[in-house]
Amino acid sequence: MTEIKRINVDKRLSDVAIHNGVIYLAGQVADDTTKDIRGQTAEVLATIDRLLEQAGSDKTRLLQVQIFLSDMANFAGMNEVWDAWVAQGHTPPRATVESRLATPAYLVEIKVIAAQR
Repeated sequence: MTEIKRINVDKRLSDVAIHNGVIYLAGQVADDTTKDIRGQTAEVLATIDRLLEQAGSDKTRLLQVQIFLSDMANFAGMNEVWDAWVAQGHTPPRATVESRLATPAYLVEIKVIAAQR
């Protein structure tokens, strides 16, 4: 049986699970919820960069991204930060939906699947 590796495991969830060379990240949200959509998106993407690095990957290896916005009015602001961050030529399949998030202060949550290097 193939091993499953987990990173940042706590009682409720792990930030990362790795199986058969595929990395699954839990949905990531901003720690500083006083930031606007651009600030929260930038913070979340920086966290994703850090977690992918810990798991042996990077944003050029994204297989799928799911983005949850608390309000679709924030779509343009989120995309502005996303477009500056995403590796051109390596843009992943992506879905963006409006959803009520775990707390009203969260404006964006991003969940990714990536391949290991």
